[in-house]
Amino acid sequence: MSVSFDFSETETQQSVKAMVRDFAEKNIRPHIMEWDEAQHFPIDLFKQLGALGLMGVLVPEEYGGSGLGYQEYVDVIVEVARVCGSIGLSLAAHNSLCTGHILAFASEEQKQKWLPKLATAEWIGAWGLTEANTGSDALRMMTTAVEDGDDYIINGAKNWITHGKSGDIAVVMVRTGEQGSSKGISAIVVERGTPGFSAGKKENKLGMRASETTEMIFDNCRVPKTNLLGNVGEGFKQAMKVLDGGRISIAALALGIAKGAFDAAVAYSKQRQQFGQPISSFQAISFKLADMATEIEAAALLIRQAADLKNRHLPMTKESAMAKYFASEVSVKVATDAVQIFGGYGYTKDFPVEKFYRDSKLCTIGEGTSEIQKIVIAREVLSR
Repeated sequence: MSVSFDFSETETQQSVKAMVRDFAEKNIRPHIMEWDEAQHFPIDLFKQLGALGLMGVLVPEEYGGSGLGYQEYVDVIVEVARVCGSIGLSLAAHNSLCTGHILAFASEEQKQKWLPKLATAEWIGAWGLTEANTGSDALRMMTTAVEDGDDYIINGAKNWITHGKSGDIAVVMVRTGEQGSSKGISAIVVERGTPGFSAGKKENKLGMRASETTEMIFDNCRVPKTNLLGNVGEGFKQAMKVLDGGRISIAALALGIAKGAFDAAVAYSKQRQQFGQPISSFQAISFKLADMATEIEAAALLIRQAADLKNRHLPMTKESAMAKYFASEVSVKVATDAVQIFGGYGYTKDFPVEKFYRDSKLCTIGEGTSEIQKIVIAREVLSR
């Protein structure tokens, strides 16, 4: 397929970027280490983001959203993540996973019921696929939904769930058929407050500490059949399509973290004096910066390509996997090099790059590890 791309910024993109950048500097940057140390999930901040339309970036205006496309969405995530990866992660999970799943596969009645609350951040969204023993092997999930009259009875647990405790609504993948069958999984919406639905352990993480990650537990949780998204047995197929878009989210998250680390490294290298001159004048440092800048630009182009295909409803499984794989690995490398440029100061919490370093690693793991992305890419390449 031969496709041409025009990645020049529109006026809308420019205004969105400026608005998000200004908000992040005023409302996020002053608190990032406080939230990180306390593992505090700042719900009030997300209410503010909702008021700006940033919790429903891709949701049409008729449902209370901003009605923007994936290029603007990438800009939103990048600008937030270059200040704080944790807030960028939660923003991405809410928009692309929970809200995105409902937007793509819910009935009109379901959309009218749930999307306005999600798009305005009246409700925070969660999305449940992963289980303790079935990370990448989702078809082996143990959480079940058994029919009982007009309801489903859900039993089991999900882990590594963003907003698993504070989320007001969750899209949950459950087994309704044979274990191991791609047609044995369905997607059901569960609202907070439903009897039998509770939060479990909150994870104590290396990075992304202000983004809440907990277990979701279902103990004879009774949910009406009207909460089923699509048809019985379509959940796995739906989840894989949602993850195609989710990979763009994590790629944008990784890009933002890389840009934040790079900006800090450039500024420090110009200010830090050694042997009577700024360390940026030394080839060892300037070559690192050149590599960092080049890899960031390459990652950005892969992301823009995937976002363009997504906007035009064209196949983008390979492109989104490439963007996610490359950008996440670049994020780790750039953050590592930034710490090296800062030297001993880079290893302390008094300077910003140690947090970028800790946050970056999640991007190579969440929503499909780098190894899984390689499997997806290879499968796409070899199927031609």
